[in-house]
Amino acid sequence: MELTMCCPTLFGLEGIVADELRFGGRLTEVRAENGRVLFEGDEHTLAWANLNLRCAERVLIRLGSFRAKSFDALFEGVRALPWEQFIPKDGAFPVKGHSLDSALHSIPDCQKIIKKAVAARLEQVYHQSWFEESGAKYQIQFAIMHDTAELYLDTSGAGLHKRGYRANSNAAPLRETLAAAMVKLARWRGREPLIDPFCGSGTIAIEAAMIAQRRAPGLLRAFDAEKWACFDAAVWRQAREDAIGMTDGSARFPIVGSDIDPACVQLSIENARKAGVSGTVFFEQADAAARDYSGTGVLFANPPYGERLLDLQAAEKLYAELGRALVKSPMKQYILSSDPLFERCFGRKADKRRKLYNGMIKCELHMYFKHSPRPSAKFDRNTSGGFTKNS
Repeated sequence: MELTMCCPTLFGLEGIVADELRFGGRLTEVRAENGRVLFEGDEHTLAWANLNLRCAERVLIRLGSFRAKSFDALFEGVRALPWEQFIPKDGAFPVKGHSLDSALHSIPDCQKIIKKAVAARLEQVYHQSWFEESGAKYQIQFAIMHDTAELYLDTSGAGLHKRGYRANSNAAPLRETLAAAMVKLARWRGREPLIDPFCGSGTIAIEAAMIAQRRAPGLLRAFDAEKWACFDAAVWRQAREDAIGMTDGSARFPIVGSDIDPACVQLSIENARKAGVSGTVFFEQADAAARDYSGTGVLFANPPYGERLLDLQAAEKLYAELGRALVKSPMKQYILSSDPLFERCFGRKADKRRKLYNGMIKCELHMYFKHSPRPSAKFDRNTSGGFTKNS
């Protein structure tokens, strides 16, 4: 079955997701747009995308698009789509979505009309007027923008950022998809040490370890489309086997996370264990402003923004202390902050900045890398100590 699929993304991550699809999925028909990436493929592509994409939020099947300035137009447009190709007689088909700058702005009314139109289409095909919806869930999503409606089926279920290893988190967790994107933007692949001095629940360090070990982010969880009768279960089994076969779980990398809060350190240790990377990630209690940053490597940091942890004044004081600690460090530094005065507090202008969103919080990734020397040490990934001197 040929499908048009759509991956919603956090703003700023569209290009990264497009590259994941082009290089990891070996796809050619990939189009990055604001907040989403569109691509073509079959059910093998669908299973691969759900299991392997690190920076996308979901994988949706795009059913169709049409103008809808009235409820009649919305009803007829939805009814014309081939819902029966996916939804069986007992399928549950809840509806959710959003509308922006459109005549049809009432979300509850749009939900009712779309639900009624899908039921009318299925009634015509299955010759029954009542649907118990007792089977698998086929979540319908709609987006109405500038009077154009787009209809989708959500194949993922829970968002792809929910990897399955972080059942608990600290008060201000970093979304897993954004953590993975930070590592990808730095092009870190395990060839040099990595440190996260504000590890929180361990997300950046764990995502980095999963990238370095080529561990698919979706291996610990299930997806709604795995239960869909329209797809062959063997396709999903093969996709999982392929992903497991790509994993190099025995490889070891110099990854250290630390936090001043011992509860965060313990939480990070537990999350790394659940993720299957505890053998390559080390967590410890430490004050970020007092750490030794004299070695080479890459630093990733998501310090408190002054919104959910600390107040703004305390957060900016912390930025200044961190800046003083890092001013002579040879490490490449990638620091995420929502504070427009971050660079002034930190004491240096970034070599490059990238606008990103942590959930609904607008941030910038401040990148410092121009004067960082190349690593002076190499390491053996399969030894317990990790490092050997250059020969």
